[in-house]
Amino acid sequence: MPNPPQIVTVTAASATYDIHIGTGLLANLSGHIAALSNNPAARLFVVTSPEIWALHGDTFTASFTTKPTILQVPAGEQHKRLATVERLAEEMAQARADRDSILIAFGGGVIGDMTGFLAAIYMRGIRYIGIPTTLLAQVDSSLGGKTGTNLAAGKNLIGSFHHPLAVFADIDLLATLPPAELRAGLQESIKAGIIRDRALFDFLDTHSDAVLAGDTEALTQVVTASVRMKANVVAADERESGERMLLNLGHTLGHAIESATNYTQLLHGEAVAWGMIAAIEIALNRGTITSEEADRMTHVICRYGPLRPFKADAATLVANTAKDKKSRSGTRSFILPVGIGDATIVRDITDDELLAAAQGIVLTAAGAAE
Repeated sequence: MPNPPQIVTVTAASATYDIHIGTGLLANLSGHIAALSNNPAARLFVVTSPEIWALHGDTFTASFTTKPTILQVPAGEQHKRLATVERLAEEMAQARADRDSILIAFGGGVIGDMTGFLAAIYMRGIRYIGIPTTLLAQVDSSLGGKTGTNLAAGKNLIGSFHHPLAVFADIDLLATLPPAELRAGLQESIKAGIIRDRALFDFLDTHSDAVLAGDTEALTQVVTASVRMKANVVAADERESGERMLLNLGHTLGHAIESATNYTQLLHGEAVAWGMIAAIEIALNRGTITSEEADRMTHVICRYGPLRPFKADAATLVANTAKDKKSRSGTRSFILPVGIGDATIVRDITDDELLAAAQGIVLTAAGAAE
């Protein structure tokens, strides 16, 4: 019998819901959903990818007497577009989904973001549940209420805040992740440790062998700590007007790398890792962290690699940062570490600083490719 799940409650200004973290959650899904829906007749619509459904579809449906309607989306960031959301909405309408229907996001971050956005806009808002299948989605993107799609101009430029009814992070699902996906997801947990949870960072530093081997207890501890940290930040700043921006450590240049490479060279967590290395270098040059802290942070990031190389022009990366959502009234906000377990928002980063940091990671990536 699996152990009872860990439960972390997200208490935001507009919603309160639980994140369930443990094993065996998928096999008992219908009971969990029945307890949440308050309507036995509510129809379920599952958005997933063919790959995820092939791996876990039988387990998903085994506990249901009335099978949910399955809507499939090809895997990949390139499909996170308005056209995909419109197609899903048309399929729901044709299947007569109504305001009592419940959407289920069964996949990684792309599936979760699009499903949440679809739930936010279908019939002006219906309920949805997250079942993240990647570590990155379990520790980060499945909670907090951010939903959306990409534009050619940049990531997540169209979206809405719309919180789920609940999230079920089944650690068993991580056993089928390719090693690169697991490592990429762990970069978001490293980020969580750097900005607000030194104990989590220390655990990732000292238990890397168990974590990377997929040890269930180790992964459960990492996911729970990461979720708890993010839940606390979301409770303090639901709409990203202040403290929640800290969750974007590494993301400004990370998103710039993804855009410059057309989302084809790196996984999201890998791009964020390169972005964190650049942010650490800027912080070191500014004197906000010590060389010992910078070395330790970079060492842990690289231990959870290897970071795959990418090819991009440093000047293009700097130009792409202007499209970042944290930029307001022409002022660029940037997240810098202050120490392990602490970070700050700065608004005076210069193009020269960004260019030097971008050149540093571009050169390092080029050396790694040789």
